[in-house]
Amino acid sequence: MLLPDLSSLSDFEPLESDLRQLRYVLHGCPELAFEETQTAALVASRLSEYGYAVETGIAGTGVVGTLRLGTGTRSIGIRADMDALPIEELNTFDHKSRFPGKMHACGHDGHTAMLLGAARHLAKRQRFDGTLHLIFQPAEERGFDSGAKRMVEQGLFTRFPCDAVFAMHNHPGRAAGTFMFRKGAFMAAGDRVFIKIVGKGGHAARPHLANDPIVAAGSIVMGLQTIVSRNMDPAKPAVVTIGKIAGGSAPNVIPGEVELSISVRSFDEEIRGLLRERITKLVHAQADSFGVVAEIDYVEGYPVVTNTAAETDLAIQVARELVGEANVTENMDPLMGSEDFAYMLQECPGTFLRIGNGPLEGGKTLHSATYDFNDENLIVGSAFWSRLVERYLQV
Repeated sequence: MLLPDLSSLSDFEPLESDLRQLRYVLHGCPELAFEETQTAALVASRLSEYGYAVETGIAGTGVVGTLRLGTGTRSIGIRADMDALPIEELNTFDHKSRFPGKMHACGHDGHTAMLLGAARHLAKRQRFDGTLHLIFQPAEERGFDSGAKRMVEQGLFTRFPCDAVFAMHNHPGRAAGTFMFRKGAFMAAGDRVFIKIVGKGGHAARPHLANDPIVAAGSIVMGLQTIVSRNMDPAKPAVVTIGKIAGGSAPNVIPGEVELSISVRSFDEEIRGLLRERITKLVHAQADSFGVVAEIDYVEGYPVVTNTAAETDLAIQVARELVGEANVTENMDPLMGSEDFAYMLQECPGTFLRIGNGPLEGGKTLHSATYDFNDENLIVGSAFWSRLVERYLQV
């Protein structure tokens, strides 16, 4: 079978200005998890305009656009996330957030714009044979009960069957327009632990009449540092980070309770279970030794992002054709961050990839108040999605 004339970067040059303006609109009206009503309405309107059959209200604000061409039986899904973060934007450019305390600090505005650019191009070009599902997902940033999880639970792949599903995230610190891949486990499972140490408050001058939860919390913090170093196989990555400790109101008062918040990352289900077991036992044992009580809320977050080999190989091939082998990293190091696209990959073969967003200078890191998606990626990302669809659903 001869390959069709596949989409290229030059095909998208006439769309560059429109894609940039679309992203600026999205960036200016950021919406938090499961609140993406304006964004969803814009996406649905554009997809309808391009000729897609549109379903809305999936997982609340999720949107799926479907385009069927020819008689092919294969189907492909492409996912973009839509939500923003509760961050006050410090950028001063014209397209900065118009909503106080909300910001597209992770580049989801760019993800949505790239997929809409591909949607427009593919509908106009009509050079594939099969079914295309474009999945615009809410609430990737939620950290639990996420948009991907809800969409899957509400029958995403039953209603919109896919033979493979793909997603992309921008990656600061790598050159814009470059692509990064990894087969197998790519991003970590991310769990969170909320601990309340309940003691007995009292006067700072009379500690013997109190049960000091701060001292107990300090011992717990130090004990947790041994979980990975002395309990985990050194060849299997894991991270336990205490991100928050809060308690007390004055230097002369022993408080009644202290709260700890912990982030737990891992790539292996056995290690993940062991982390939970050891953290729980250690916290209770330490608390008991100080005569205080530990209340633990252990919240399992996103699973490991696991990319399937065949779909990753295809995506690598498409990226090489589009931007050249020198701009493609085939075997990127695993990332300790988490991503709820993992729930979709548990149900359907596919791959999650990264696209470089440029240098880190000037605080341009994900989730920072000065972050902004790199517009150079709009054409590259749109062209990649288009070419991937055309190669997967070859005429």
